[in-house]
Amino acid sequence: MTVTWEELGWERVAAGVGRCRLPGWDCTVGLVVGEGTALLIDAGSSLAEGTLLRRQAETLTGRRVTHLALTHPHFDHVLGAGAFADAEVYGPVGMAALFEQHQAREELRTDAIRNGLEAALADEALESLAHPRHHVSGEWTLDLGTGRQVLLANVGPGHTAHDLAILVPGDPEVVFCGDLVEESGEPQAGPDAVPSHWPAALDRLLELGGEDALYIPGHGAVVDAGFVRGQRDALARRFGVSQ
Repeated sequence: MTVTWEELGWERVAAGVGRCRLPGWDCTVGLVVGEGTALLIDAGSSLAEGTLLRRQAETLTGRRVTHLALTHPHFDHVLGAGAFADAEVYGPVGMAALFEQHQAREELRTDAIRNGLEAALADEALESLAHPRHHVSGEWTLDLGTGRQVLLANVGPGHTAHDLAILVPGDPEVVFCGDLVEESGEPQAGPDAVPSHWPAALDRLLELGGEDALYIPGHGAVVDAGFVRGQRDALARRFGVSQ
């Protein structure tokens, strides 16, 4: 029996492109279907959540998840990556090195527990964490078959020192923004944010997608270019960045 995207709690935003909003931290995960391939964008907050996402993605696509793109190194987006150890994992340059640093791993663990993840689940996820094998420093065109290509773009720093966006060409074009854009609350600027560069990162997102694209925030509902531009201006005012 065929299962629809909606039945599994996923929102189909374009042909072969969807996303879901995970419970708990309202984190967005994206899915792009290719020919015998499937790209997942972010992996959830724990190994169990990553495993569930993998099972759902494979049910929806009828194929295994072959590629995983991690938008930035925060626990709610990366700690499920261990469920995709056999996939080709992409991340912004510097993310893999960060995951290898003891202090950075401890900070990732502490942040997860402080936000409500059980310590045992955080430890399990860190033990199995899949590091990016492909390091995106500029732009990387990923071929998913049958003419479906996606563009991975290192548009940061901004929300963190390592921010990756994913452009899925089509009608409409879809841009997965990670937490550079948030709709369900004010954008979060933690100690690893680079506020002076954040508005420029949003300018880059707008250049990638254009006026008619759908922009998928890291948290919240799908937005348009006007929302991204408004958030860009608000961040520039908030952090005293020249517009």
